[in-house]
Amino acid sequence: MMKKYDVTGIGNALVDIEFEVSDTFLDKYGIEKGLMTLVDEDRQGELMAAINTKTSKLQCGGSAANSIIAVSQFGGKSYYCCKVANDELGKFFTDDLREAGVNHNLDPFKLEEGITGKCLVMVTADAERTMNTFLGITEKFSTSQLNEEAIKASKYLYIEGYLITSPNAKEAMMAAKKIAEENEVKVAITFSDPAMVKYFGEGFKEVIGSGVDMLFANEEEAMLYTGKDNVADAAEALKKIAKHFVITQGKNGALIFDGDTYIDIAPYPTVAVDSNGAGDMFAGAFMYGITNGHSYASSGKLASMASSKVVSQFGPRLTWEEAKAVLNRLQP
Repeated sequence: MMKKYDVTGIGNALVDIEFEVSDTFLDKYGIEKGLMTLVDEDRQGELMAAINTKTSKLQCGGSAANSIIAVSQFGGKSYYCCKVANDELGKFFTDDLREAGVNHNLDPFKLEEGITGKCLVMVTADAERTMNTFLGITEKFSTSQLNEEAIKASKYLYIEGYLITSPNAKEAMMAAKKIAEENEVKVAITFSDPAMVKYFGEGFKEVIGSGVDMLFANEEEAMLYTGKDNVADAAEALKKIAKHFVITQGKNGALIFDGDTYIDIAPYPTVAVDSNGAGDMFAGAFMYGITNGHSYASSGKLASMASSKVVSQFGPRLTWEEAKAVLNRLQP
């Protein structure tokens, strides 16, 4: 049976605002480097005022949004379920999704009053990204934002781990997973951030339940979730909850389990400038690959090339031309 969409994603809707900062700045303002921290709007405003420099180009973001946009840019068919407010940034987010070729649940004439979420992305000289996020109205993401028909019409449902912080959103994660499972739609989930696993591990266990078809994690997340002190043991433990999984390893590439064997994915040489969005790009490119006839090894190679390209520049996304160029490199 032909599916209308390759991937339907659910996740936070955030407008990314990116700055370059120093380690001294992070220390001065008590910001935990390398993690995503939830903050209120006043704190976010304080930090933006302290940075006191022009912002980079605004982009619609959020972990799953970045991945779903990548699916579209490589030529896949994607849909996104999210929540924005009836404000300037909400309209910007809606337009940006449309321009990225992503279908979505947002009706510009029925957006609620409130404040669209913003993610302050701070990048240090070592290319590490640190995020302080004001969720705004996306904190109220719930089952009301789910498009059941879109989920049913997809090859994969892709669930963002950042949703785990909200009880309503966690309920939506579980409801979406149930819809997918009852309609023979495969389920993928990403842990999104070590802090999510560290502080919401029990919530993830509830959502994952008897297991998922695909899991995305980096090394730290995999070890935190499984309680193991090395990647090899963590990978063995993940087999109990995921039929297939990807463990990204930064400059060392990635480890893929295809349901039968492990596949080592080599990294592509690059000069890292900004690690923001690297994991999201890897997941998006990989999901495009496995839903469009590529093998796990070929999908991993594409994802590695794409993520190496995205870390070589500022921002979590590629241009359409860059995505096409990466895909052309994959062809024999």
